Amino acid sequence: MGFVLTGYTLKQKLMTQKEFSDCITIHTSSLRLHALNFTRDPEDANDLLQETLLKATRFFSKFEDGTNIKGWLFVIMKNTFINNYRKEQKSRERTVQEAEITSANLHFSATTNDSVGSFAMQDISKALCTLPDKYSVPFIRYFEGYKYHEIADELQIPLGTVKTYIHEARILLKKHLKQYQN
Repeated sequence: MGFVLTGYTLKQKLMTQKEFSDCITIHTSSLRLHALNFTRDPEDANDLLQETLLKATRFFSKFEDGTNIKGWLFVIMKNTFINNYRKEQKSRERTVQEAEITSANLHFSATTNDSVGSFAMQDISKALCTLPDKYSVPFIRYFEGYKYHEIADELQIPLGTVKTYIHEARILLKKHLKQYQN
């Protein structure tokens, strides 16, 4: 980046994509620390850092030469974190509304009437048996109180895959247990 003499006028040379990428790479370690301050989790911090760098690269044409690139990257990270947090909050609310299949709710509904509870527990067991192992094992572990990353470590699969499998299990269980939705 600099100035180029063309004829008798001075024109500012715009930063190339490669120069821009090299420039943001310099700030990766400080961005990672900043992400860790937001998330308090190394895996989530790496995800936030990656998303920030992708957005910065995607929108590098919006970056104004001569401005503070580090500050610009930090603002992207802060906004990304806030937006992800809001999405996660909405998703949690939706998940609770969509799939009221928590162990506490199932236990409560199963104990309101012994005969109904017995049928409900049988239906739940049958529904769990219909799930493929790749969905049922992470789902059961999650409701036993294990964290996503603990399940991923135990099953030796990526964290995102664990989240997807649990989500898919909820959808399938919801279909099998329609009569208990109210």
